[in-house]
Amino acid sequence: MAYILGFILGIQYIKYLNLKNNLNLNKDLIYDFFFFTVLGVIIGGRIGYIILYNPTYYLQNPIEIFQVWKGGMAFHGGMIGVIFSTYIFCLKKNLNFFLFSDFLACSAPIGIFLGRIANFINGELVGRITEKKIGVIFPHIDNFKRHPSQIYEAFFEGILLFYILFYFQKKGILTNKSGLLSSLFLIFYSIFRFICEYFREPDPHLGLQYFNLSLGQIYSFIFLIIGIIIFSKKNKWKT
Repeated sequence: MAYILGFILGIQYIKYLNLKNNLNLNKDLIYDFFFFTVLGVIIGGRIGYIILYNPTYYLQNPIEIFQVWKGGMAFHGGMIGVIFSTYIFCLKKNLNFFLFSDFLACSAPIGIFLGRIANFINGELVGRITEKKIGVIFPHIDNFKRHPSQIYEAFFEGILLFYILFYFQKKGILTNKSGLLSSLFLIFYSIFRFICEYFREPDPHLGLQYFNLSLGQIYSFIFLIIGIIIFSKKNKWKT
């Protein structure tokens, strides 16, 4: 339900941006883009989770690759999938890739917010144990109070990131400097995710990796670097 609502609200927001910035994109074109986006997120998110987070298990249990109702979606995998599907879409339609990636960047926080709220309701991706009053007990996990890390991520990666990008797109850079919003999304999302991971319980089968970082933090650092590179090129930023 979170995915469906996120897609519906996301496409409505893209239509709003199209109208507000006088881009005059055909509605059918936007709906075609929506179809490619859905495929990219779902296929990329699933394959990303399998490859990036749990390849050994799925090699031993290949039939479960298709059992998506059991969970197992990776945001970074979904991001790669949607970037690839957007590239294919723009190549097929002879369109500006970075304009459409900016559309995605602006609307993605809506889906991220809803997804993290759903994680909290489902009691999944729980936070680390805490003695703070803000702690929440997830009875199906244990009786310890834990950080509501899903709520932290919903706020920073969803609400705050949405308003940051909303502020910048109002400055006109969606049409004047396509690609800049995409880079800002990668930079701010990666920073917020990196910080929030310190409050999130690492996956038991993965634990912490190099320098006591989670895999989510390592992948976020990689995307942060990519975001900075795109920003420097699109903004002609010089040190």
